[in-house]
Amino acid sequence: MAMRYSFSSIPDSKVPIASSALLQHLLNTYASETNKVISVWLVFSDADLTFRPHARSSSVLQILEHQLLSERRFFSEFLGLLELPPAEVLPRDKTIGGFTQRMLDLAMPRLQCLAQKQVDWWIEPVPFFDVTRERIWIFWRRVLHTAHHRTQLTVYLRLLDKRVPSTYGPTADITWQGADPTNTVDAAGRGAAR
Repeated sequence: MAMRYSFSSIPDSKVPIASSALLQHLLNTYASETNKVISVWLVFSDADLTFRPHARSSSVLQILEHQLLSERRFFSEFLGLLELPPAEVLPRDKTIGGFTQRMLDLAMPRLQCLAQKQVDWWIEPVPFFDVTRERIWIFWRRVLHTAHHRTQLTVYLRLLDKRVPSTYGPTADITWQGADPTNTVDAAGRGAAR
């Protein structure tokens, strides 16, 4: 049985076709990562928004707000996409439902815009904070930044004794027949040896 996510905000049928087959993985990845973020957010309740595991840690609410605001900055300032003004990014409804819907509402136009970009646009060097990097490098940095904050929140879920959803494979809470995590030397040894 293949891995099937129980929830998908952006189904494969809604991911636009990239201008070049070489670039399709970027759109597929951004849609997939958005789905993973939303699936993690949906496990929290509104009562969890103020939770923080330590006084110096961000609260769930602060991480959700940072996710939306920092994506806006990456896509606007660094990649050069037309984005909403910063004051319009956060949801008026400061609930889990409000944040998840806002994440989806912001992601869909980005996918459409990114689908139209040509290879030359992706490899063009542009300012990124105090350095210069290709747009494709900045995009992947955004994906990694998103994964970092999603991972923070999965730790928060475990500390709250909530179910941790599958994002890249099985978890202690969710698995399936045929799941094959690499937890042993034997599993790591599958494939060609050098």
